[in-house]
Amino acid sequence: MTRIRSFLPLQGAATLALALAACSAPPAARNIEPVAEGAAFQAQYRAFEEASRGETVVLRAPAMNAARCLPPAGDLGGVGGKGGAATPVALQGELLSRGDLVQVQLPQDETFTGEYVISRDGTLKLPYLPPIMAQGRSVQQVSREIRAALTDGAFYAAEPQLSLLVMDLAPVRVAVRGAVFEAHALDIGGVPGDAVDSRRQAALGASTEGRNLSVALRSAGGVRPDADLSAVRLTRGGVNYTLDLRGVIEGRAAPDVMLVTGDEIFVPSRGCFQDDLMRPSPISPPGISLYLSNLTQPASNNASSAIGQTVRELPYGARYMQAVVNANCVGGARASSAARSAALFTRNPISGVSAVIERPVEKMRQRADRDDYDPYLLPGDAIACYDSSVTNLTEVGRVLGVLGAVAVLGRD
Repeated sequence: MTRIRSFLPLQGAATLALALAACSAPPAARNIEPVAEGAAFQAQYRAFEEASRGETVVLRAPAMNAARCLPPAGDLGGVGGKGGAATPVALQGELLSRGDLVQVQLPQDETFTGEYVISRDGTLKLPYLPPIMAQGRSVQQVSREIRAALTDGAFYAAEPQLSLLVMDLAPVRVAVRGAVFEAHALDIGGVPGDAVDSRRQAALGASTEGRNLSVALRSAGGVRPDADLSAVRLTRGGVNYTLDLRGVIEGRAAPDVMLVTGDEIFVPSRGCFQDDLMRPSPISPPGISLYLSNLTQPASNNASSAIGQTVRELPYGARYMQAVVNANCVGGARASSAARSAALFTRNPISGVSAVIERPVEKMRQRADRDDYDPYLLPGDAIACYDSSVTNLTEVGRVLGVLGAVAVLGRD
């Protein structure tokens, strides 16, 4: 027992020294990009600047972000395509795509009257007629060509009365790349089986908003804050069209055209973070998923409030401090909880390089220019909360108490 009595005090002293050292401020996170200097994706990531006495504090982060922006390509004449703020004629209206179900009706004609599916090659195949191109064309255009084919084939002496109705619009596969969060090929416009409206299914005609350009952009994760919405490029059949989608964000009319299978969408980048794009819209990410992690000593009833809600959704445009509060990292007894901090784990979507930004919660509360240092959250971001020094010392005391109990048991 003599060895135990002489060893445990030394072990306790060493543990105390290590524990007290752990309570000191940890070293700042190392980042590859110059985050602290404000040269990362958001200027809001930069380190705190202490204002001089009497200095007027103003918001500078949006101006710092905007200073790095390339001019909008749409204001410089676009990128060589057609269109712009107005919808090009070739993209207007409801356009057919392969897989669409259409109905042809000719009075007292059973040969050509019937329902047809637009083939994989984009053509409409009626009996005895050459294939008629339907992909990317309107119902009116296809109707005119059917009538002309019937007269050219001598089935009618004059162009007959003909009705062409869309009975069901199939999903379309398009490709989205550029300044979106999840660039990939995707299917849009499909309706799940449990969402089919039987009355609509039985009615003549069909319509959908599910094949619109805005749906494709949101399905690709939404446009990034560096997107150049003035010159979004749509490629169809080898022809490029340039669309100005700034109106979607600004509350003005914008060309939300209908897509067909094979369309390619490219969203260029202005190479900078645009604060104006950090707002909910039809082409923004649908929201931010926040994963909760409790503190060692959470504020009263925080742990129970998170039961069954390991993931919470925040609207796009939410900031770091809103997430910290939503994750129950703020509050409680001021004497023991005010010195908490939280770290933001994020990634620059342009460079793909990750960064860590830590903020003392109390310092964010005190500063008048807090918005300059309160970053916007991006999809995939994560937040870790850290306890105050008082809580750390409490934990040290608890550990030393356990060691003391072991020492007493050892002497016995």
